[in-house]
Amino acid sequence: MTYVVTEACVNCKYGDCAEVCPVECFYEGEDMLYINPDECIDCDACAPVCPVDAIFPEDEVTDDQKEYIEKNANFEFDEEKRRNSKEDVTHGSDWDASKAE
Repeated sequence: MTYVVTEACVNCKYGDCAEVCPVECFYEGEDMLYINPDECIDCDACAPVCPVDAIFPEDEVTDDQKEYIEKNANFEFDEEKRRNSKEDVTHGSDWDASKAE
C-alpha cells in the first residue's frame, strides 16, 4: 500500500508533507505534489501535516478521488522534481498563508 495525494492539493502545494517525509518520496508537478508509490514506506508522517487534508492511504481514498491513485502512480518521477522541504515547493494559486505553518 502507499499514500496518495488527492484533489485538495491541486493548486495549493503547501509542502508540509515533503518536509516530514523520511524517504523523500514527494515530487512536484505543475498543479500538485505527487507521492512515488515505489518509494513510499506507509509511515503516515505526511497525512496529518497536510493543511488541506489531501493525503490518504490508498485503501481509504474515496470513490470520487480514485482517479488520483492512478495520477500519482503514473506521474513522471525524476530527481529534478523531487521535493524534501517546503521551501523547495512552488505554491499554487490556491495557497493560503493562514493554513501554512
